Amino acid sequence: MTYDLTKFRWLLSLMLLFGLSFRAMAQSNVSITVNAQLNRHAISPNIYGTAFATTAQLADLNCPLNRSGGNTTTRHNWQINASNHAADWYFESLEDSSSTVPGAVMDDFISTTKSGGAQPMVTIPMIGWIAKLGPSRARLSSFSIAKYGAQTDSDWQWFADAGNGVSSASGQDITGNNPADANTTNSPAFQQGFVQHLTNQWGGASNNGVRYYLMDNEPSLWFSTHRDVHPAGPTMQEIRTNFLNYATMVKGIDPAALVCGPEEWGWPGYFYSGYDQQWAPAHTWDSSKFPDRATNGGWDFCPWFLDQARQRATNTNQRLLDYFTLHCYPQGGEGGNDVSTPIQQLRNRSTRSLWDSNYLDESWINDKVYLIPRMKSWVTYYYPGTKTGITEYNWGAEGHMNGAMAQADLLGIFGREGLDLATRWTTPATGTPAYLAMKFFRNYDGSKSGFGDVSIAATGPNPDNVSTFAAIRSSDGALTLMVINKQGTTNAVVAVSLTNFPNIGKAQVWQLKANTPADQTVASITHLSDLGFSGNMFSNTVPSNSVTLFILPGVTNPVVRTSIMAANHVFSFWMDGQAGQRYIILSSSNLMNWSPVWTNTLTGASTNLTFPAPDTRRFYRAEWTQ
Repeated sequence: MTYDLTKFRWLLSLMLLFGLSFRAMAQSNVSITVNAQLNRHAISPNIYGTAFATTAQLADLNCPLNRSGGNTTTRHNWQINASNHAADWYFESLEDSSSTVPGAVMDDFISTTKSGGAQPMVTIPMIGWIAKLGPSRARLSSFSIAKYGAQTDSDWQWFADAGNGVSSASGQDITGNNPADANTTNSPAFQQGFVQHLTNQWGGASNNGVRYYLMDNEPSLWFSTHRDVHPAGPTMQEIRTNFLNYATMVKGIDPAALVCGPEEWGWPGYFYSGYDQQWAPAHTWDSSKFPDRATNGGWDFCPWFLDQARQRATNTNQRLLDYFTLHCYPQGGEGGNDVSTPIQQLRNRSTRSLWDSNYLDESWINDKVYLIPRMKSWVTYYYPGTKTGITEYNWGAEGHMNGAMAQADLLGIFGREGLDLATRWTTPATGTPAYLAMKFFRNYDGSKSGFGDVSIAATGPNPDNVSTFAAIRSSDGALTLMVINKQGTTNAVVAVSLTNFPNIGKAQVWQLKANTPADQTVASITHLSDLGFSGNMFSNTVPSNSVTLFILPGVTNPVVRTSIMAANHVFSFWMDGQAGQRYIILSSSNLMNWSPVWTNTLTGASTNLTFPAPDTRRFYRAEWTQ
């Protein structure tokens, strides 16, 4: 028997083609329920903040906050415009600008921020040392190879004498170095000059000056990141004392300023001081034996910090802490650029660590984090009235749609869970998928249109696959529904059930997705065809790896116009509204107790209604109903 190999190859190719097509067209059915009267609360616009954005980026993102933070700001010297880059870059002190005008770097940042329509957030160093420069503004190093010997790495390209602080001979960190080699002392008095400069230059917080001051950056990690000047982990009391002293200084100059702290780095920093974090690795992380924790009554750090701030406010009648702020990064590898299938799926799931009390974090944390509810609970119990913020977060893959979906998911979570403030670390490159995900919430059409500002209930079956968020937009009454299909190869047939939102007509549909399925690194925001709907149900198919925004127009409230009292004792009036809406007429004799008297559907723009004229005074009103 002979075989026609040409036909065989053709048949095999055809089978593969249809097989691939079948997989690409795989679909899942997803039911979403939206209730416009359930779980209503305002969404703070300040959750859409970022860090170190340009004027153009801030304007394009319609971004409210721009943060100057991070490790270098811990040792920023405002008078000489220089910073020490700590463990991030060979513990070098180098100029941030060639300008010798005191405060020039921060003034430029503030000008850039305000020109983009945002508010700046400024970090106040609380550590005991800040950067200094050599003659002619030369770089200085905390671990000079000439002074401290050969080291395992150096800044060979730019400053060969700057070592990494790890001895080549022993392989251990160099200790006993002189902090004054590359630094000068810091104090509240020195930073007072900084804040005074800012208020002189820009006005006070109540006069559109700098509103937000962050008290340093991740202080419990000073023993690591800034070990050249603070080799011992700070105790709870050191951080508390520093915070109170520096915050008092800020409020003394600008009472309307808003102070944020403690700016801690992550899971261990929420519970343990830097002293105990440094002590723990050699003692099996047994928190029952942590010395600094024992000194402070066995308290977890963040609740203790809040309680200390509350006690200070009670004793002095002055609030020093306005925003309880922490940092949050995923710890399972999804914070980087890895877009392998397992990491993509982990990135899809791990956003639940911000809200879900049933989610066991899949990293070394191996615990239930539910960070935002935890923060709000701590505040409620230990210092009521304090707002909450996450001033650093990043879920990685900003150049890929998987990272964009995570970014959209995070912003939706921040709004739904009632976070007061958030700033991303840092601003994604303009036009990347993650950048577009940020823009999707605040300026999807280029005309500053965005997601609603009043959160409402929206639920679906599995947020790991498809997550959803909904809100009412106060400016026009529209209902905005965000649907994030995280499924890598599966389209989602979404069936939406609406409650307590009168609607009829056409919904706008905007979508963020890759330009081609094969390349998830290039994406765009597209205005799709409007979606016709009526009643309380609609459906649509959203593609895999996409973020879709449905904008359902709000309905104008019905208007009642009086007409005449007919001779036959019939009272007549008109009701104006939108055709297709179901309405209810209610009656009252005292404007307090209302009873339904008529329900129907409006068939046109107006309808004439008649009722028997009552013997006593009556009031009537109309409402939309389902």
